[in-house]
Amino acid sequence: MMTIADLRSQRLVLFEAISGSRAYGTNLPHSDTDLKGVFVLPEAQFLGLDYVPQVANETNDEVFYELRRFVELLLKNNPTVLELLGTPSECIIYKHPLFEQFKAAQFLSKLCRQSFAEYAVAQIRKAKGLNKKINHPEPPARKSVLDFCYVTVGAGAQPVTTWLERKGYEATRCGLVKVSHLTDLYALFIDQTPDCSLGYRGLVRDPETSQDVLLSAVPKGEETSAYLSFNRNGYSTYCRVFREYWEWVAKRNVERYENTVQHGKNYDAKNMLHVFRLLQMAQEIAEKGELQVRRPNREFLLQIRRGEFDYEELVTEAEQLVTTVEAAFTVSALPEAPDKQLAEQVLIQIRRAFYSGAG
Repeated sequence: MMTIADLRSQRLVLFEAISGSRAYGTNLPHSDTDLKGVFVLPEAQFLGLDYVPQVANETNDEVFYELRRFVELLLKNNPTVLELLGTPSECIIYKHPLFEQFKAAQFLSKLCRQSFAEYAVAQIRKAKGLNKKINHPEPPARKSVLDFCYVTVGAGAQPVTTWLERKGYEATRCGLVKVSHLTDLYALFIDQTPDCSLGYRGLVRDPETSQDVLLSAVPKGEETSAYLSFNRNGYSTYCRVFREYWEWVAKRNVERYENTVQHGKNYDAKNMLHVFRLLQMAQEIAEKGELQVRRPNREFLLQIRRGEFDYEELVTEAEQLVTTVEAAFTVSALPEAPDKQLAEQVLIQIRRAFYSGAG
């Protein structure tokens, strides 16, 4: 398997630079150093069957794209790859003369509305989800099917467990029969014989693990005690939210989570920083046709990262910025998409020149 060290030792690298927060100017003393780059596969490997689109280290904070993959992503206006063409000079570690043929202006288009702004919108949704998880944590004890079962009482309803307690009935004496033509509605019968001779099976097989109510065979002529409704959709949604919450707890970045809670605003500050960075970059692209990687409002972005703003304030401002960006792209003079033919010509020229040893 090819490694980044192999790329360097075999002189396959076209471009290598420090990326991420150190390129944006939003890095802190403890920030990681991310590396991005572009390489060219050896000619025999490119022409053969073992094409390698990218090479990364184990932590994925060092990623190098093969030349063809790099151009493919540029044509999609992928933010991570586009940003390489706007890398501040002090962050560039190496640039092959052939790489000079790539200019950001050749690739900026209205596709940036989707790749930058819509990605930012997704990050806002992610921030809202995290805010909800932090402020409304799921208790460790999982609810059961019975927590989503209600018994009709007059014109209303009450939880089945409450109804059983008030009536003095045991759940094991209950029998359920599905009511025809009505979704998740059941006739509820009570076995009041001294020795439970009617053989009703109860409401669920196991309150801790059951995923559905339990039906019983009820003799004809038995009188219905009540009607039970199982909120199946509510139970299904709850199970998904419960599972997602505890998966998030298990997988969350502990340091980042502790920072989120520590600043007291209950949002992922780094996440919200990127929301504003992406939206502001998108606005600059739409209005000026410029790609500015090093952010001029570094202090504002760091204020977000330090948690100096309220969550609701940031979300409201971000959503307003989304509207501004959408409007800017509507009237922008940018092309609908990059010039694919021109990009392909540059790709072929660079590859031919690299393999011939030119440049």
